[in-house]
Amino acid sequence: MESAELPVARLTSELFKAIAHPARVRVIEVLLRGERSVGALAEALGMEISHLSQQLGVLRHANIVDSRRERSSVIYSIRDPRMSQLLAVARQLLTSTLEDSRDLLITIEDLERPTAASRSGAESSR
Repeated sequence: MESAELPVARLTSELFKAIAHPARVRVIEVLLRGERSVGALAEALGMEISHLSQQLGVLRHANIVDSRRERSSVIYSIRDPRMSQLLAVARQLLTSTLEDSRDLLITIEDLERPTAASRSGAESSR
């Protein structure tokens, strides 16, 4: 890899690391529907505020979310709405992979399932 490409690859890797946790994906999904306070996020996600704060810190550090103070609350929002496209593509890839795996499992089960002819041959040899 050329040296000019390395920083972009590193930054891309950091972005994926930041969203590589189920709790953070859930936070992003909720925030894509609109900005929320920490309390509202915790309630929507059924998550302890301390755990949520850790996840928000990772997302904030990666510039995925923005925060602002409003009176005594901290309000979070998604920095770039294209994050929804990234998650949509990830879901499409996952769905495709799962469908391929399902088809493979069905094929394997069909191969392992004895056919009627092989069962009758086994029964006649008894």
